[in-house]
Parts: sequence; C-alpha cells; structure tokens
Amino acid sequence: MSLSLDLAAALTPLIGQTFVPARAVAVADGSGVTLSIELLSVEALGVSCEELRLEVPALGAATLDVLKKWGDGLCKRVTYLLENLGPLEYDATSQEVLIRSTPPDQGTPGTSKYYEVLLSSHGAGRFSLRRFRNDSANPGRIPVPIQVTHEQLAKLVNDLTATIPNP
Repeated sequence: MSLSLDLAAALTPLIGQTFVPARAVAVADGSGVTLSIELLSVEALGVSCEELRLEVPALGAATLDVLKKWGDGLCKRVTYLLENLGPLEYDATSQEVLIRSTPPDQGTPGTSKYYEVLLSSHGAGRFSLRRFRNDSANPGRIPVPIQVTHEQLAKLVNDLTATIPNP
C-alpha cells in the first residue's frame, strides 16, 4: 500500500472526532519512510492538523543540493494549497531548506498567513509542513491549523513521496 492509502485507512475510524491536545497518527512504508500528522479534528470531508512530517532515512546525510532538488520538486508539484510555495532560504551550515507561501495570504488587513516547509538532513531526512499567522497588533508568529480535504491530503502525501530525491 502507499502512504496515502495507509493514512486514509488510519483516519477513517477517527471521522467525527476532535483532539485536544493534538493526536499523532503515523504510517510507514516498507523502506523506512514514515509519515506523521498531528491531528486536531477529522471530519467526513477533511482534516485539521497542526503539522505534517515525513521522515526519510535515506536522506539523513543529504547534501544541500539534494535538499534543494527536493524543495524545487515540491514547489512545482504542490500547487493546490491556499498559497503557492517557493524556496525562501538555503542554509548550508544547518543543511536545511526553508520554503514558504509566495506570497502569503494577506486577506485580512494587518494579518498574514503562510505555510512553512522545512527540509532538513538532520537525523533522518525530514520534511515538516506547518501554517502560521502574523498579526501586526501582536508581534511574532502564531501557529494556526492546516485545513485540507482528504483528497488534498492524499495528493500532498503522494507528491511528497514522488519528489523524494535519490541521495
């Protein structure tokens, strides 16, 4: 089975539930790739979550160029979230690539919301997706839920695994 199908099977019995604190659900494939999601709620049409993570042991010692390749592939394929994604920062010292919404959602005056993706080669190669809000009245960023349909979530998981580069 694929990670997206395994995740769908894990989410089905949770439909109609809300979790405080968030509930972690994890699935793995035969190669050691692990997907975990911090769920806030699961409904018939979609999910609300704090974070989506993918660990890829084969990318544990990946170079910055390999992470850039992964990031570029993700930005080209993941076009169905609320905003498009684009690389923001490459950190050769930390072996990390930071990707954010380009541009962020500024639908409410004085507030912006954006997705943030962090690709890292520390430990297992890691992908992390979160969403944040900046409010001009309150400095700093505030985590906000990621809300996607089950179909978007499956597509995202499939695109994540399809873009994993060979180290």
